[in-house]
Amino acid sequence: MNRIPSYSRRALVRVLPSLVAGAFALALPLAAKAADVNLTYAFFAPAGTFPGKQMAHWAEQVAKRTNGKVAVKTFPAGTLLGAREMYDGVSKGVADIGLGAPSYDPGRFPLTSGLSLPLGFPNATVASRVLWEITKEFQPKEYENFKVIAMFTTEPGYIQSRKPAGSAAELAGMKLRAAGTGVPVLKALGAAPVGMPMPEVPQAVQTGVIDGTMTSREVLQDFKLAETLKYVTDYPTVVVTFAAVMDRKRWDALPADVKKVFDELGPEMAVWTGQYHDKQNVGGALEWAKKEHKLQVVPVSAQERAAWDAKLKPMEDEWVKEMTAKGLPAAKYLARARELRDQFMKQ
Repeated sequence: MNRIPSYSRRALVRVLPSLVAGAFALALPLAAKAADVNLTYAFFAPAGTFPGKQMAHWAEQVAKRTNGKVAVKTFPAGTLLGAREMYDGVSKGVADIGLGAPSYDPGRFPLTSGLSLPLGFPNATVASRVLWEITKEFQPKEYENFKVIAMFTTEPGYIQSRKPAGSAAELAGMKLRAAGTGVPVLKALGAAPVGMPMPEVPQAVQTGVIDGTMTSREVLQDFKLAETLKYVTDYPTVVVTFAAVMDRKRWDALPADVKKVFDELGPEMAVWTGQYHDKQNVGGALEWAKKEHKLQVVPVSAQERAAWDAKLKPMEDEWVKEMTAKGLPAAKYLARARELRDQFMKQ
Protein backbone atom coordinates (compact mmCIF):
# COMPACT_ATOMS: atom_id res chain seq x y z
CA MET A 1 0.00 0.00 0.00
CA ASN A 2 1.31 3.43 -0.95
CA ARG A 3 1.63 5.72 2.05
CA ILE A 4 1.71 9.55 2.07
CA PRO A 5 5.05 10.71 3.40
CA SER A 6 4.88 12.38 6.79
CA TYR A 7 6.00 15.80 5.48
CA SER A 8 3.27 15.64 2.78
CA ARG A 9 0.64 14.81 5.42
CA ARG A 10 1.71 17.82 7.47
CA ALA A 11 1.47 20.14 4.43
CA LEU A 12 -1.97 18.76 3.56
CA VAL A 13 -3.23 19.44 7.07
CA ARG A 14 -2.04 23.02 6.80
CA VAL A 15 -3.64 23.82 3.39
CA LEU A 16 -6.85 21.74 3.71
CA PRO A 17 -8.78 24.34 5.78
CA SER A 18 -7.96 27.03 3.23
CA LEU A 19 -9.03 24.80 0.34
CA VAL A 20 -12.34 23.96 2.04
CA ALA A 21 -13.02 27.61 2.88
CA GLY A 22 -12.27 28.67 -0.68
CA ALA A 23 -14.54 26.01 -2.16
CA PHE A 24 -17.32 27.01 0.24
CA ALA A 25 -16.95 30.66 -0.69
CA LEU A 26 -17.20 29.86 -4.40
CA ALA A 27 -20.40 27.93 -3.76
CA LEU A 28 -22.06 30.93 -2.09
CA PRO A 29 -24.07 33.39 -4.22
CA LEU A 30 -22.29 36.65 -4.85
CA ALA A 31 -23.34 39.30 -2.34
CA ALA A 32 -25.35 42.16 -3.81
CA LYS A 33 -23.39 45.32 -4.24
CA ALA A 34 -24.72 48.12 -2.06
CA ALA A 35 -26.01 51.14 -3.97
CA ASP A 36 -24.25 54.48 -3.62
CA VAL A 37 -27.51 56.43 -3.98
CA ASN A 38 -30.78 55.26 -2.42
CA LEU A 39 -34.02 57.01 -3.42
CA THR A 40 -37.66 56.65 -2.44
CA TYR A 41 -40.43 57.05 -5.06
CA ALA A 42 -44.03 57.62 -3.89
CA PHE A 43 -47.36 57.33 -5.74
CA PHE A 44 -50.94 57.45 -4.51
CA ALA A 45 -52.59 54.67 -6.58
CA PRO A 46 -51.98 50.88 -6.57
CA ALA A 47 -48.94 49.29 -8.17
CA GLY A 48 -51.09 47.53 -10.78
CA THR A 49 -52.28 50.79 -12.36
CA PHE A 50 -50.41 52.03 -15.42
CA PRO A 51 -48.65 54.85 -13.50
CA GLY A 52 -47.63 52.20 -10.96
CA LYS A 53 -46.18 50.12 -13.80
CA GLN A 54 -44.31 53.21 -14.97
CA MET A 55 -42.66 53.83 -11.62
CA ALA A 56 -41.53 50.20 -11.39
CA HIS A 57 -40.16 50.27 -14.95
CA TRP A 58 -38.36 53.58 -14.31
CA ALA A 59 -36.78 52.22 -11.12
CA GLU A 60 -35.58 49.11 -12.98
CA GLN A 61 -34.08 51.20 -15.78
CA VAL A 62 -32.29 53.47 -13.32
CA ALA A 63 -30.70 50.51 -11.56
CA LYS A 64 -29.69 48.96 -14.89
CA ARG A 65 -28.29 52.10 -16.48
CA THR A 66 -26.32 53.13 -13.40
CA ASN A 67 -24.96 49.58 -12.95
CA GLY A 68 -26.52 49.37 -9.51
CA LYS A 69 -25.16 52.71 -8.35
CA VAL A 70 -28.71 53.96 -7.74
CA ALA A 71 -31.41 51.95 -5.97
CA VAL A 72 -35.01 53.20 -6.04
CA LYS A 73 -37.57 51.87 -3.58
CA THR A 74 -41.16 52.43 -4.73
CA PHE A 75 -44.08 53.22 -2.43
CA PRO A 76 -47.34 52.91 -4.40
CA ALA A 77 -50.92 52.98 -3.07
CA GLY A 78 -50.34 55.95 -0.76
CA THR A 79 -48.08 53.97 1.56
CA LEU A 80 -45.71 56.93 1.89
CA LEU A 81 -47.63 59.93 0.53
CA GLY A 82 -51.25 60.39 -0.53
CA ALA A 83 -52.50 62.26 -3.59
CA ARG A 84 -53.15 65.59 -1.85
CA GLU A 85 -49.83 65.68 0.00
CA MET A 86 -47.59 64.34 -2.77
CA TYR A 87 -45.82 67.50 -3.91
CA ASP A 88 -45.60 69.07 -0.45
CA GLY A 89 -44.21 65.76 0.81
CA VAL A 90 -41.45 65.86 -1.80
CA SER A 91 -40.62 69.46 -0.84
CA LYS A 92 -40.35 68.42 2.80
CA GLY A 93 -38.19 65.39 2.05
CA VAL A 94 -40.73 62.73 2.99
CA ALA A 95 -40.04 61.13 -0.40
CA ASP A 96 -37.21 61.80 -2.83
CA ILE A 97 -39.52 61.48 -5.85
CA GLY A 98 -43.28 61.93 -5.93
CA LEU A 99 -45.69 61.07 -8.74
CA GLY A 100 -48.83 63.20 -8.67
CA ALA A 101 -51.54 64.48 -11.02
CA PRO A 102 -51.29 68.21 -11.88
CA SER A 103 -54.75 67.90 -13.48
CA TYR A 104 -56.22 67.54 -10.00
CA ASP A 105 -54.36 70.61 -8.68
CA PRO A 106 -54.81 73.35 -11.32
CA GLY A 107 -54.20 76.09 -8.76
CA ARG A 108 -50.67 74.83 -8.21
CA PHE A 109 -50.02 73.95 -11.86
CA PRO A 110 -51.96 76.61 -13.79
CA LEU A 111 -50.18 76.41 -17.15
CA THR A 112 -50.08 72.60 -17.16
CA SER A 113 -53.84 72.59 -16.55
CA GLY A 114 -54.23 73.71 -20.16
CA LEU A 115 -53.32 70.19 -21.31
CA SER A 116 -56.44 68.93 -19.51
CA LEU A 117 -58.72 70.92 -21.79
CA PRO A 118 -60.48 69.06 -24.63
CA LEU A 119 -57.69 69.53 -27.18
CA GLY A 120 -58.40 66.52 -29.37
CA PHE A 121 -55.63 64.19 -28.25
CA PRO A 122 -56.14 60.79 -29.93
CA ASN A 123 -54.38 58.67 -27.32
CA ALA A 124 -52.04 58.67 -24.32
CA THR A 125 -48.86 58.33 -26.37
CA VAL A 126 -49.39 61.56 -28.30
CA ALA A 127 -50.66 63.46 -25.24
CA SER A 128 -47.74 62.23 -23.09
CA ARG A 129 -45.17 63.33 -25.66
CA VAL A 130 -46.83 66.73 -25.95
CA LEU A 131 -46.86 67.16 -22.16
CA TRP A 132 -43.15 66.35 -21.85
CA GLU A 133 -42.06 68.47 -24.80
CA ILE A 134 -44.18 71.53 -24.01
CA THR A 135 -43.05 71.52 -20.38
CA LYS A 136 -39.42 71.40 -21.52
CA GLU A 137 -40.02 74.28 -23.95
CA PHE A 138 -42.04 76.60 -21.70
CA GLN A 139 -40.32 75.81 -18.38
CA PRO A 140 -43.43 76.78 -16.33
CA LYS A 141 -42.67 78.65 -13.12
CA GLU A 142 -44.91 76.18 -11.28
CA TYR A 143 -42.04 73.66 -11.37
CA GLU A 144 -39.27 76.07 -10.34
CA ASN A 145 -38.66 74.31 -7.00
CA PHE A 146 -38.74 70.86 -8.59
CA LYS A 147 -36.82 68.82 -11.09
CA VAL A 148 -39.30 67.07 -13.40
CA ILE A 149 -38.29 63.41 -13.70
CA ALA A 150 -41.13 61.99 -15.81
CA MET A 151 -44.42 63.15 -17.35
CA PHE A 152 -47.26 61.30 -19.07
CA THR A 153 -51.05 61.26 -19.35
CA THR A 154 -54.02 58.95 -19.46
CA GLU A 155 -55.76 58.41 -22.75
CA PRO A 156 -58.69 60.82 -23.30
CA GLY A 157 -61.78 60.13 -21.24
CA TYR A 158 -64.69 58.40 -22.97
CA ILE A 159 -68.33 58.18 -21.92
CA GLN A 160 -69.06 54.63 -20.76
CA SER A 161 -72.74 54.07 -20.08
CA ARG A 162 -75.65 51.69 -19.53
CA LYS A 163 -77.49 53.06 -22.57
CA PRO A 164 -76.15 54.47 -25.85
CA ALA A 165 -75.08 58.13 -25.69
CA GLY A 166 -74.22 59.11 -29.23
CA SER A 167 -76.33 62.26 -29.43
CA ALA A 168 -77.20 65.27 -27.31
CA ALA A 169 -80.72 63.89 -26.85
CA GLU A 170 -79.43 60.55 -25.53
CA LEU A 171 -76.84 62.24 -23.31
CA ALA A 172 -79.19 64.84 -21.80
CA GLY A 173 -79.49 64.46 -18.03
CA MET A 174 -77.44 61.24 -17.93
CA LYS A 175 -75.76 60.90 -14.52
CA LEU A 176 -72.09 60.23 -15.17
CA ARG A 177 -69.15 60.14 -12.78
CA ALA A 178 -66.42 62.62 -13.72
CA ALA A 179 -63.33 64.24 -12.22
CA GLY A 180 -61.21 67.32 -12.93
CA THR A 181 -61.98 69.03 -16.23
CA GLY A 182 -64.31 66.15 -17.07
CA VAL A 183 -66.96 67.85 -14.92
CA PRO A 184 -67.34 71.02 -17.05
CA VAL A 185 -67.11 68.87 -20.20
CA LEU A 186 -70.16 66.84 -19.19
CA LYS A 187 -72.03 69.95 -18.08
CA ALA A 188 -71.41 71.59 -21.44
CA LEU A 189 -72.64 68.47 -23.25
CA GLY A 190 -75.86 68.41 -21.24
CA ALA A 191 -75.14 65.46 -18.95
CA ALA A 192 -75.29 65.53 -15.15
CA PRO A 193 -71.76 65.03 -13.76
CA VAL A 194 -71.40 63.31 -10.40
CA GLY A 195 -68.21 63.49 -8.36
CA MET A 196 -67.07 60.34 -6.55
CA PRO A 197 -63.89 58.27 -6.06
CA MET A 198 -63.37 55.72 -8.82
CA PRO A 199 -63.53 52.69 -6.47
CA GLU A 200 -67.13 53.61 -5.61
CA VAL A 201 -68.27 53.61 -9.25
CA PRO A 202 -69.06 49.87 -9.69
CA GLN A 203 -71.55 49.82 -6.82
CA ALA A 204 -72.99 53.20 -7.81
CA VAL A 205 -73.63 51.83 -11.32
CA GLN A 206 -75.18 48.62 -10.00
CA THR A 207 -77.53 50.47 -7.65
CA GLY A 208 -78.54 53.04 -10.26
CA VAL A 209 -76.99 56.02 -8.48
CA ILE A 210 -75.18 56.84 -11.73
CA ASP A 211 -75.66 55.80 -15.36
CA GLY A 212 -71.98 55.46 -16.12
CA THR A 213 -68.65 57.27 -16.05
CA MET A 214 -66.37 59.36 -18.24
CA THR A 215 -62.77 58.30 -17.93
CA SER A 216 -60.09 56.29 -19.73
CA ARG A 217 -61.35 52.90 -20.80
CA GLU A 218 -59.08 50.50 -18.88
CA VAL A 219 -61.61 50.77 -16.02
CA LEU A 220 -63.94 48.54 -18.04
CA GLN A 221 -61.70 45.64 -17.04
CA ASP A 222 -59.89 46.94 -13.96
CA PHE A 223 -63.18 47.64 -12.17
CA LYS A 224 -65.24 45.06 -14.11
CA LEU A 225 -67.51 47.85 -15.33
CA ALA A 226 -68.08 46.12 -18.68
CA GLU A 227 -70.50 43.82 -16.86
CA THR A 228 -72.96 46.71 -16.57
CA LEU A 229 -71.69 49.47 -18.88
CA LYS A 230 -72.20 48.05 -22.36
CA TYR A 231 -71.65 51.19 -24.41
CA VAL A 232 -68.65 53.44 -25.09
CA THR A 233 -69.24 56.68 -27.00
CA ASP A 234 -66.63 57.27 -29.71
CA TYR A 235 -65.79 60.83 -28.63
CA PRO A 236 -62.45 61.46 -26.87
CA THR A 237 -62.57 64.26 -24.32
CA VAL A 238 -59.87 65.20 -21.79
CA VAL A 239 -56.69 63.59 -20.46
CA VAL A 240 -55.33 63.50 -16.91
CA THR A 241 -51.72 64.64 -16.57
CA PHE A 242 -49.11 63.06 -14.30
CA ALA A 243 -45.74 64.46 -13.22
CA ALA A 244 -42.99 62.79 -11.18
CA VAL A 245 -40.74 65.35 -9.50
CA MET A 246 -37.76 65.70 -7.18
CA ASP A 247 -37.06 68.61 -4.88
CA ARG A 248 -34.55 70.85 -6.61
CA LYS A 249 -32.05 70.70 -3.73
CA ARG A 250 -32.18 66.90 -3.69
CA TRP A 251 -31.64 66.86 -7.43
CA ASP A 252 -28.65 69.22 -7.20
CA ALA A 253 -26.98 66.81 -4.75
CA LEU A 254 -27.03 63.88 -7.21
CA PRO A 255 -23.80 62.88 -9.04
CA ALA A 256 -23.51 64.19 -12.61
CA ASP A 257 -23.60 60.71 -14.19
CA VAL A 258 -26.84 59.88 -12.35
CA LYS A 259 -28.43 63.14 -13.50
CA LYS A 260 -27.50 62.24 -17.07
CA VAL A 261 -29.33 58.90 -16.80
CA PHE A 262 -32.44 60.59 -15.34
CA ASP A 263 -32.45 63.20 -18.12
CA GLU A 264 -32.18 60.52 -20.80
CA LEU A 265 -35.06 58.58 -19.27
CA GLY A 266 -37.42 61.58 -19.20
CA PRO A 267 -38.60 61.64 -22.83
CA GLU A 268 -38.34 57.85 -23.05
CA MET A 269 -40.82 57.46 -20.18
CA ALA A 270 -43.41 59.62 -21.95
CA VAL A 271 -43.32 57.26 -24.93
CA TRP A 272 -43.05 54.02 -22.92
CA THR A 273 -45.88 54.88 -20.56
CA GLY A 274 -48.15 56.21 -23.27
CA GLN A 275 -47.67 53.10 -25.40
CA TYR A 276 -48.11 50.77 -22.43
CA HIS A 277 -51.35 52.51 -21.49
CA ASP A 278 -52.71 52.60 -25.05
CA LYS A 279 -51.79 49.05 -26.06
CA GLN A 280 -51.67 46.76 -23.03
CA ASN A 281 -53.81 48.71 -20.58
CA VAL A 282 -56.64 50.16 -22.69
CA GLY A 283 -56.28 47.91 -25.72
CA GLY A 284 -56.43 44.77 -23.60
CA ALA A 285 -59.43 46.05 -21.66
CA LEU A 286 -61.41 46.86 -24.80
CA GLU A 287 -60.65 43.50 -26.39
CA TRP A 288 -61.72 41.73 -23.19
CA ALA A 289 -64.90 43.80 -22.82
CA LYS A 290 -65.97 43.19 -26.43
CA LYS A 291 -65.28 39.47 -26.22
CA GLU A 292 -66.62 38.75 -22.74
CA HIS A 293 -69.40 41.32 -22.36
CA LYS A 294 -70.38 42.33 -25.92
CA LEU A 295 -69.25 45.94 -25.45
CA GLN A 296 -70.48 48.21 -28.23
CA VAL A 297 -68.80 51.37 -29.54
CA VAL A 298 -71.39 54.08 -30.20
CA PRO A 299 -70.54 56.30 -33.20
CA VAL A 300 -70.99 60.07 -33.13
CA SER A 301 -72.00 61.63 -36.45
CA ALA A 302 -69.89 64.38 -38.00
CA GLN A 303 -72.71 66.87 -37.44
CA GLU A 304 -73.12 65.87 -33.79
CA ARG A 305 -69.35 65.90 -33.25
CA ALA A 306 -69.10 69.45 -34.60
CA ALA A 307 -71.94 70.53 -32.30
CA TRP A 308 -70.24 68.97 -29.28
CA ASP A 309 -66.92 70.59 -30.18
CA ALA A 310 -68.66 73.97 -30.34
CA LYS A 311 -70.16 73.43 -26.88
CA LEU A 312 -66.71 72.75 -25.42
CA LYS A 313 -64.91 75.68 -27.09
CA PRO A 314 -65.92 78.21 -24.37
CA MET A 315 -63.95 76.14 -21.83
CA GLU A 316 -60.77 76.94 -23.73
CA ASP A 317 -61.64 80.61 -24.21
CA GLU A 318 -62.34 81.01 -20.51
CA TRP A 319 -59.07 79.29 -19.56
CA VAL A 320 -57.03 81.51 -21.89
CA LYS A 321 -58.66 84.63 -20.46
CA GLU A 322 -58.06 83.52 -16.87
CA MET A 323 -54.44 82.49 -17.38
CA THR A 324 -53.58 85.56 -19.46
CA ALA A 325 -54.81 87.70 -16.57
CA LYS A 326 -52.26 85.90 -14.40
CA GLY A 327 -49.49 86.82 -16.79
CA LEU A 328 -49.15 83.36 -18.33
CA PRO A 329 -48.63 82.75 -22.09
CA ALA A 330 -51.90 80.81 -22.34
CA ALA A 331 -52.78 81.31 -26.01
CA LYS A 332 -49.22 80.58 -27.14
CA TYR A 333 -49.15 77.47 -24.92
CA LEU A 334 -52.32 75.99 -26.46
CA ALA A 335 -51.24 76.85 -29.98
CA ARG A 336 -47.94 75.05 -29.43
CA ALA A 337 -49.77 72.09 -27.83
CA ARG A 338 -51.82 71.67 -31.01
CA GLU A 339 -48.72 71.95 -33.21
CA LEU A 340 -47.00 69.23 -31.20
CA ARG A 341 -50.17 67.11 -31.19
CA ASP A 342 -50.35 67.19 -34.98
CA GLN A 343 -46.61 66.55 -35.30
CA PHE A 344 -46.67 63.49 -33.03
CA MET A 345 -49.87 62.16 -34.62
CA LYS A 346 -48.08 61.99 -37.97
CA GLN A 347 -45.24 60.03 -36.38
